[in-house]
Amino acid sequence: MVDPNVKIGIVLIIVIAAGVGGISVVLTTLDAAVEGPPGASPIDLVRPSNPAPDLVGIAHYLNTTPEALAAQIDDSVVLYDIWTYSCINCIRTLPYITSWNEKYADEGLLIIGVHSPEFEFEKDRTNVETAIAKYGITYPVVMDNDMETWKAFENRYWPRKYIADHTGNIRYDHIGEGDYENTERVIQTLLRERADALNMVIDTDTNVVDIEEYVNEGFTRELYFGYILARGNQLGSPEGFAPGSDVTYTTPADIDDNKFYLTGTWANQADGMMLISESGTVKLSFHAKQVNIVAGSGTPSTLEVYLDSEPITQVHAGDDVTDGTAMINEHDLYNIVSSPDSQRHVLELRTSDPGFEIFTFTFG
Repeated sequence: MVDPNVKIGIVLIIVIAAGVGGISVVLTTLDAAVEGPPGASPIDLVRPSNPAPDLVGIAHYLNTTPEALAAQIDDSVVLYDIWTYSCINCIRTLPYITSWNEKYADEGLLIIGVHSPEFEFEKDRTNVETAIAKYGITYPVVMDNDMETWKAFENRYWPRKYIADHTGNIRYDHIGEGDYENTERVIQTLLRERADALNMVIDTDTNVVDIEEYVNEGFTRELYFGYILARGNQLGSPEGFAPGSDVTYTTPADIDDNKFYLTGTWANQADGMMLISESGTVKLSFHAKQVNIVAGSGTPSTLEVYLDSEPITQVHAGDDVTDGTAMINEHDLYNIVSSPDSQRHVLELRTSDPGFEIFTFTFG
């Protein structure tokens, strides 16, 4: 079972499965305990024998240039953060990463955000620039639109962090959210290694950043609306997926848990569904504390949000819901439900705006 704090790159698993085992196997077979600062728990690093791959196939360099980035990588401890801007699991790691950048950049840490898109709209430079401004990202971000760097790392997950020492060898690898203290201890240890090797004196703060970690309480797993990305029988409507076609969907009186149901006519797209008819609904019985959607629209769309057949109240309304409605415009992640605790509810989204697109449900 996959950790709910990790998003798997479904489409690319088949493509790169044969190559999996390079970096990952090395990282799991060469573990060696390395002591952290006094009083800290031991941290796991691998021996310096596995060079980090080059950044390849980059469409755009943000907050940097190719020449400047190449110069920065030399002699730096490099944290490669593989992420994508509409992934809730990635977003929840960003406060830690931006804090590490602020704390350690002057001591030799270079953070590179490798933005490897899950959806077509995430390949748009303007969308990514908007996201990095929104989340206060000032370190370099490279847009890996063709997933070439993703493949070079033999990666399958969003998010994933690799840390290379100042000689360019990967020494640490973490999949998904969490383990922030251990990751920061790795940064501190590798910065001390670098300082010793370069005959430098640094005054590294051995404390770790103090940010409350999000605890995922969701039982319902991520649901995909695109026929390429969907795993198993996620669409409950009897009409099913019809790749490349417009389908008029119906919702039965009794619905199964943890499946989404549609009414109205929807265009079946590779990575999502787009409403074609004058109105449509999305219905879901879920068990979670939070519900997010990845959605967008060419023109502003209004979603009316219902919970258990009633307009959602402020007690359960997410950050992007006001007076029972959510306004959807740019393609992004929207928080629809945010309850005090994890419970079973029936969510219904209603819209009368053709052109509304929805890509995923994610839960917490």
